[in-house]
Amino acid sequence: MKTKYAIVFICIVALVIIEKESNILSRVSDKLIQRQSPKHTPQTPLDYSNTTQKGSLMVFKMLLSKLSGTKGNYSEEQEEEELGDLGAYNYSVGRKHILLMATTRTGSSFVGEFFNQHGENMFYLFEPLWHVERMLTTSPEANNGTVLAGIYRDVLQGLFLCDFSRLEKFISPPPQDHVTPALFRRESSLSLCDEPVCTPVIKDVFERYHCKTRRCGPLNLTLASQSCLSKQHHAIKTVRVRQLDTLQPLVEDPRLDIRVIQLVRDPRAILASRMVAFSSKYQTWKAWAQDGQVPEDDEEVRRLKGNCDHIRMSAEVGLSQPRWLRSRYMLVRYEDIARYPMQKAEEMYRFTGIPFSSQAREWILRNTQTTQEASGIYSTQKNSSEQAEKWRFSIPFTLAQVVQRVCGPTMKLFGYRFVDDEKTLINKSISLLEDKLFH
Repeated sequence: MKTKYAIVFICIVALVIIEKESNILSRVSDKLIQRQSPKHTPQTPLDYSNTTQKGSLMVFKMLLSKLSGTKGNYSEEQEEEELGDLGAYNYSVGRKHILLMATTRTGSSFVGEFFNQHGENMFYLFEPLWHVERMLTTSPEANNGTVLAGIYRDVLQGLFLCDFSRLEKFISPPPQDHVTPALFRRESSLSLCDEPVCTPVIKDVFERYHCKTRRCGPLNLTLASQSCLSKQHHAIKTVRVRQLDTLQPLVEDPRLDIRVIQLVRDPRAILASRMVAFSSKYQTWKAWAQDGQVPEDDEEVRRLKGNCDHIRMSAEVGLSQPRWLRSRYMLVRYEDIARYPMQKAEEMYRFTGIPFSSQAREWILRNTQTTQEASGIYSTQKNSSEQAEKWRFSIPFTLAQVVQRVCGPTMKLFGYRFVDDEKTLINKSISLLEDKLFH
């Protein structure tokens, strides 16, 4: 009996900590936004407070009744009814929350489509943290990794629970009555372009990231929230979470059933791809390639090393399978997906516990063999097997050597082979990928 009530006490403490941390982070983000944003007409945020309180109380009542072995006045019918009323904080069996965690130019847009194309039971969001990063870039707190990671986690938590009010604070210009034409890459989420979220077009309202499949009015975040609540599974793709261990409170949230998929790629391929996609930002690297000399104490090289170290340390945390991540973490190499897209998609779906839908299968079949004209730098249509090797012919050997020196431990962990000369680099008959299983 003592053990049972000890467990109840621990659960209560955990719930209090979750609520307190969420409130603290919200206050921090509010202060940052007040400092960043011009004054505008205040808006009434979406009210999720009652749901939060009810959800926390609900968990306590369920635990108390089950652990004490008594039902009291709390019948199974009442429990089922209250669970159904929880809305954003859904405890129903089977709902999964998938976080696809990557860095830029790792093929994350392509892999994200595996879940976006799942069908009507999936609510998928593409890079919602872009808004947070954009607003906080110029703030002093942007250099405080702990604060930034906490805000990212807070926004992700809200989105997984279908609460868009936290994200709204970072959208610029601010949404009016929860309506915005400014959501980044809206068109990359099928859920945000389907009915009932797709509202009639409003004349003279420009939406940069407008839906491509149909004409819609600006995004109504209240309708998006309702659509999210109606979907069985939720998935978010982001390249802005730098350290896996900062997500521990999110993964441990009893209201969520999180699965983290970390997508990695050969750091040499990432650099080669970034030099094309973000050409103006990589002029220094191009100059070094011309000169054949790379100062390894340069800030650009240190940044590359820092990125590699963060990716490796996150993977080391995940692969060590700490209690909070057990059965909730999967590491996938982009190169393996490029070579065996259907097999890897099946493995990812099996890991998440979500059935691999026929719609997702068909999309993968259609989009892993494509024409050169369709393969733009941001395209999700790829001749996947060719894409995995393309970088070897674009990166100068001098730069490949630099990556090998500063990202060596990361490459070894993920099974990427080193090259000693340019001839080996461009010889496609020599694989630079070790066969490796990650558990």
